[in-house]
Amino acid sequence: MDLLKRGNNDHCTKATCSIDDSIYHYLPSLASNSAFIAIFAITAIVHLIQGIRYRTWTFCIAMVLGTVGEAVGEGGRIMLYFNPFSDPGFKLQIVLLTLSPAALAAGIYLTLKHIVITFGTSFSRIKPNWYTYIFIACDIFSILLQGGGGAVAATAHDGDKEMLDIGNNLMIAGLAFQVFTLLIFGILAGEYFWRVRGHKGTLNEATAKLRASRRFRCFLGAVAVAYVTIFIRCVYRVAEMSGGWGNPIMRNETAFTILDSLMCSLAAIALNVFHPGKCFQGAMTGRTKVDADSESATDLKGPAESVEMR
Repeated sequence: MDLLKRGNNDHCTKATCSIDDSIYHYLPSLASNSAFIAIFAITAIVHLIQGIRYRTWTFCIAMVLGTVGEAVGEGGRIMLYFNPFSDPGFKLQIVLLTLSPAALAAGIYLTLKHIVITFGTSFSRIKPNWYTYIFIACDIFSILLQGGGGAVAATAHDGDKEMLDIGNNLMIAGLAFQVFTLLIFGILAGEYFWRVRGHKGTLNEATAKLRASRRFRCFLGAVAVAYVTIFIRCVYRVAEMSGGWGNPIMRNETAFTILDSLMCSLAAIALNVFHPGKCFQGAMTGRTKVDADSESATDLKGPAESVEMR
């Protein structure tokens, strides 16, 4: 059966069927979803402007994709407000609101390489560039699992519950793998900072001015906020999807608003207000190779330049 076909409700409308026959059992809030559309749209525009200004191209692409996807996904929920049985509305929001946070997570992953270079690569278990390679690859894999699961579920033939279940399970596997990736990222980052804390006297001397700046400390706080909020959101979505379509968690709009939409918006805003390009810019004078064993000689730049989150 199709992702939305539940008995004979595929021809229902807001006027002809009870809201209890819909998958969510509620009309998504027009006010809150409109507010989130505005928040994500504005955040996307500001991320684009800052990405161009500071030339943080890869970081910019990740954040713009994530915020635009969130905005369009919230638009799908507004479609469900006008018709809770809307097939396009449901598919639009379930796909984009499931996949878009992976792009926001990618933005978080991109920052660790530069943070490690700033404090000192000698305290890291792996070379800075490998944080990007490993975690972005894992992020892409989780997107493929979630996207593939959504495609299988959406194209399953009428009555083919087995295919629908396969699609659902693939989506859950993708979300679970995303949580696992975030957890490993958090463990590695936490372990790195624990080692840095114990060696404050031997940190990278070339970045002393950068590390002492308030905007850099605020940037670190923003990354932490973004990480925690995206992690909370992903754990929530695993619980939501694991109960099957139309389960009690999925039918709790307040939980979705707080643990999904709000968490993603806080992550996007935090990395916007304390944008990496803004926080690194002008922190050092001259073009400096941060560490002799660093894989990148152009990550931290002088006053007229900025950090390229590549």
